[in-house]
Amino acid sequence: MRHILILVTAVCVAGCGASARYPVVAGTGPHPVIPQPNGSLIPLVNYVKAKGWPAGAKPIAAEGNSVVAFATGLNHPRWLYVLPNGDVLVAETNAPPRPENNKGIKGWLTNLLTKRAGGAVPSADRITLLRDADGDGIAETQAVFLSGLTSPFGMALVGNALYVANTDGLVRFPYATGQTRIVAPGTKVVALPAGPINHHWTKNVVASKDGRKLFVTIGSNSNELENGITNEKDRAAVWEVDPATGNHRVFASGMRNPVGMAWQPETDALWVAVNERDELGSDLVPDYMTAVRDGGFYGWPYSYFGQHVDTRIEEQMPELVARAIVPDYALGPHTASLGLAYGGKTSLAPGFSNGMFVGQHGSWNRKPRSGYKVIFVPFSGGVPAGVPVDVLSGFIRDNGDAFGRPVGVAIDARGGLLVADDIGNTIWRVTGLAAGR
Repeated sequence: MRHILILVTAVCVAGCGASARYPVVAGTGPHPVIPQPNGSLIPLVNYVKAKGWPAGAKPIAAEGNSVVAFATGLNHPRWLYVLPNGDVLVAETNAPPRPENNKGIKGWLTNLLTKRAGGAVPSADRITLLRDADGDGIAETQAVFLSGLTSPFGMALVGNALYVANTDGLVRFPYATGQTRIVAPGTKVVALPAGPINHHWTKNVVASKDGRKLFVTIGSNSNELENGITNEKDRAAVWEVDPATGNHRVFASGMRNPVGMAWQPETDALWVAVNERDELGSDLVPDYMTAVRDGGFYGWPYSYFGQHVDTRIEEQMPELVARAIVPDYALGPHTASLGLAYGGKTSLAPGFSNGMFVGQHGSWNRKPRSGYKVIFVPFSGGVPAGVPVDVLSGFIRDNGDAFGRPVGVAIDARGGLLVADDIGNTIWRVTGLAAGR
């Protein structure tokens, strides 16, 4: 069996699908190159191999910045939230049991390679609190804040209520400033789409400025509708939720896997990072970030980046395609852009303020690989205004060994950039050299 796996993997990497014809930068920005699809019967598979960080090693910070391990020894940390008092919450989490996801030979191989890449560890199902009381840039307190959750991900505090987006429901907990553990039972606000497929399981949540509305991201149940349209009800969307009643509606739709969300303060617009579809070749489709329009439709599954039709979909919807919104800014094909945080004033080096930080978890369906870093996109007047700049890199070697993979990003109380690394089981903190701690 092991020899068969090695053979199948080698064939998929070397002979299935084609290498990219364009650099990642060509699929980046407001007007990315959108070539013709270049898929294959068996998709190109180019997974990394999870290794973890050797002793003393760390990612590479952009010039003028430094990086330290804010916290180590975590269990698959994926998402971050900074509380008003400066404490940092970390969702230590992974996918729940999904008996109907990735079935068949292709699914078996996908699951095996996902495990190889460090993505199949059991979910710790908890949120951990990190506290740096002495301000030295390293958390000396690491306490279990909430446990017994169900693949938790997004977190949002409104007044004295902490909202946690489990994979199957949005839950509210009472919170008091400074506490290091919540033992009170949660109250379910609204159930979220889950079930035995639950293909994209992560659910994120952010609150409106006045706290009267919550916005929740829900990914699709498939890559390109292979599990049927009935399994996509209310998915591939951003929901708007009334936290007082649980009433909800689809705020925007047609986004294959929306994850990170951030408010842009100049325009008060909600921005979202979206992972686009796979298996159309190494150059398609660019992931993107965009300001979310109320009632907007962004193409999935029928089209991508506006009116580029996905011909794999048997039952087309031309009336929907005609009104598909072109996203604001492409983030490169297959970069798996998950984390999103707006940095107004930061303690990073000059040039790393007033823009979006994006955590790119990295590709599996592209050759050469893309992502596996944190980038910064400068903004002006509330919109992107320049090319991305690498903030944190060095997570993988050329041979595919992965020391870490960045996911969630957040700006801490002193303006440092926090990065969750789910393979390295570390939270990294980036600051400018002149900023000290």
